[in-house]
Amino acid sequence: MKILVINGPNINLLGSREPEIYGKRDYAALIDELADFAKKLSVTLETFQSNSEGALIDKIQAARGCFDGIVINPGAYTHYSIAILDALKACDVPAVEVHLSHIAARESYRHQSVTAAGCIGQICGFGFDSYALAITALLNRHNGI
Repeated sequence: MKILVINGPNINLLGSREPEIYGKRDYAALIDELADFAKKLSVTLETFQSNSEGALIDKIQAARGCFDGIVINPGAYTHYSIAILDALKACDVPAVEVHLSHIAARESYRHQSVTAAGCIGQICGFGFDSYALAITALLNRHNGI
């Protein structure tokens, strides 16, 4: 199984950006942890991060026919990007939206996810484990579990 992990704006600042919300581990630690987790499951993982909405859309579109699943943390685009939603719907690759923090327990403008409607599920509030849970869910779905 091949999974694409897409991270949106400011995820690259993990460890220094609001550590009381997002934790003290940096982006490299997230990628390393995911690589180790995927290896244990015999999952091929590719990661991508961009602060640009267009680059995220291009990556989603390019996933079609190349990946069995997408794990996406759209960052702030979660709350208003119809373009990312449309890309997720059009690419025909099952996606799981993830968030490090519990978005429903934060500021009211973060409660609504526009992009989740293009995904098969959403996992939030578990820090780095949100990604591992999403990978597990995609793997189980792929294996018919």
